[in-house]
Amino acid sequence: MLEKDKLNRKIYSLLLVTLFLGTASMIGYLFQKLEFSETNIVIVYILFVLLSARLTSGYFYGILSSIASMFAYNYLFTEPYFTFQVNDPGYIITFIIMTITAVITSALTSRVKQNAVESSRKEIETRALYQLTNHLTDAIDMHDIAKITAETISEIVSYKIGFLCFDENGVPEKSFVQQVSKEKYIYREIDDIKQIKYRIEELRTAYYISDEFCDWPIYGRETILGILRIPKEISESLKDSQIKLLHTMLESTALAMDRLRESKQRLKSKEEIVQERYRGNLLRAISHDLRTPLSAIMGTAEILMDMTKEQQEEYILVSAIYKDADWLRSLVENILNLTKLQEGKLVINKQYEVLEELIGSAIGHFSRRSLEFEITVDLPEKIIMIPVDAKLIMQVLINLIDNAMKHSKINSEIRIEVMEMESKKEVEVSVIDHGEGITSEDLPNIFQMFYTSNCRITDVKHGIGLGLSICEAIIQAHGGTIRAENRQDNCGAIFRFTLPMEEKI
Repeated sequence: MLEKDKLNRKIYSLLLVTLFLGTASMIGYLFQKLEFSETNIVIVYILFVLLSARLTSGYFYGILSSIASMFAYNYLFTEPYFTFQVNDPGYIITFIIMTITAVITSALTSRVKQNAVESSRKEIETRALYQLTNHLTDAIDMHDIAKITAETISEIVSYKIGFLCFDENGVPEKSFVQQVSKEKYIYREIDDIKQIKYRIEELRTAYYISDEFCDWPIYGRETILGILRIPKEISESLKDSQIKLLHTMLESTALAMDRLRESKQRLKSKEEIVQERYRGNLLRAISHDLRTPLSAIMGTAEILMDMTKEQQEEYILVSAIYKDADWLRSLVENILNLTKLQEGKLVINKQYEVLEELIGSAIGHFSRRSLEFEITVDLPEKIIMIPVDAKLIMQVLINLIDNAMKHSKINSEIRIEVMEMESKKEVEVSVIDHGEGITSEDLPNIFQMFYTSNCRITDVKHGIGLGLSICEAIIQAHGGTIRAENRQDNCGAIFRFTLPMEEKI
């Protein structure tokens, strides 16, 4: 179709030049009969050369008209008539001047025309780019941007093009939008989503060429945002100026899509922050309200346990109440610490503390449950003092010992080892149990918040996956490290954490 249009324009231009040449010759013949000066005939030819240059495209037809006019004037209006022979040498100078004048005039006319066309083109492009940018600011979603871009570029290329959006992960959607008429769009499904993604990711040129279409990618700051789909024939016929405008429009579209995506992300983050604040306030309020009754329940249960013997059924029931209340109390403490950590309100008041005393206080916290396990402590001979927040480090020790008890069998050993690392000026504390160990699947995620073994919802015995994540946050806040590993004999797990022995300035 495009080749046919070019051929039609060439035929039209040749016919127009021929028509003007014939008209100029007829007028010249009339002037000759009226015995006008030959100069008037020359001016008539130059006039129609100007018209040829004005009404045709490029310089070629204007120059062709200039040369043809010179030969026509020689053939029709110089003696001997109807031949190209020249008897008067003066006519040669006339022909040369006439041709030069006609060529220069034609070239100037063509240049003026081209400048006018170029100015008009730039005005249209500027207006189209302004309208695109202006309309993109009103877009409410990605599909709205796709429709606006498709409509604007369709006017530039004079064809209804398609637009395929990509999601946040850089994956094409299942259908692309295409304009069929003013304010009317349709969605066409595509089957080769994976192929499209692969082709665009591996693209090393401005656009991808297939048998039917040319896909122009739209790149964002971090990922591919979409594809502009133009028929191959239309795309290959675009002029350099149109391609440049197309790239500019695609850049404006990419900026709008990036801006919209970032705006939605900020809004989502803001909503998450508000929800997290509400959640934290609710958890904190509930936890504070639970503290008092739990303390009362544990105190009453402890009194009842002292009043009964271990073999009695009442003792077993009261002991179960005490354990459940103790678990709830530990959960409440973890939730309170969690909300403080998330809001950055956990204040660390460091003072030099004796590590042995902290470990002893943590073990004393399990005065009832410790009877069910053999807790041993391996300490160096010298007294170790470290700059820590005693309450928080005790919480770490309590959580690790509690975790060891949950995953160990009754009457098994739980060992706490302390090692001074003088080279690093650190102290390492290890809590070693004789439980089932940690699976390779769970090990990388063991300190992840709300993570539980095998990612399943756990019962009261195992907790909800807050204790270890809080341990990690507290240790890191002290400038230390914490890690988990399995014992070499595969008969339990080891949790190790390090703390600096000197205050870091």
